[in-house]
Amino acid sequence: MTDPGRTTILRAARKAFARESYDAVTLRGVAADAGVSAALIVKYFGGKEALFERVADFTEAAQLLLAAPNERLGEHAVRTLVEYRRENDQDLLVRVVFAAGKADERAQIREHFRDQVTRAFAARLTGPDAELRAGLITAQLLGLGAAIAIDKTGPIATADLGTVAGLYAPAIQQLIH
Repeated sequence: MTDPGRTTILRAARKAFARESYDAVTLRGVAADAGVSAALIVKYFGGKEALFERVADFTEAAQLLLAAPNERLGEHAVRTLVEYRRENDQDLLVRVVFAAGKADERAQIREHFRDQVTRAFAARLTGPDAELRAGLITAQLLGLGAAIAIDKTGPIATADLGTVAGLYAPAIQQLIH
């Protein structure tokens, strides 16, 4: 079970690093946004560098999304993405979109995403154009996550999970085979 304090801190840190440069983000500012003390952040994560590394890490997201055999991977990835969002009020992948700027730390987030998510999908794929297909898979998952994040009460965010998976997963599954 996830510690709500850690989750709140990570949420605040993701927002802070998305809005500000690494140098402008402070543990005190993250703590204030999270409603905790800076000492609690240090206890859980260490210093600012370790907190940033945790924000930039997509290992857990990749493990969750890839936890199915290839025959069911498209549906599993869609269901996992939507369920995670609904259960945790945050997306597994969308934070990489906020890393589109030029700053070095944003480049690091994008690099981690490529290494930990896109290349993890590519490693599972067989046949030609595995890297391209993996990039298209992650692009589709990012699009779904962004659509849910943008319109939190709209039809995509509130539709029956089976319906969303039934409509969206086949396009992803086609890229897997």
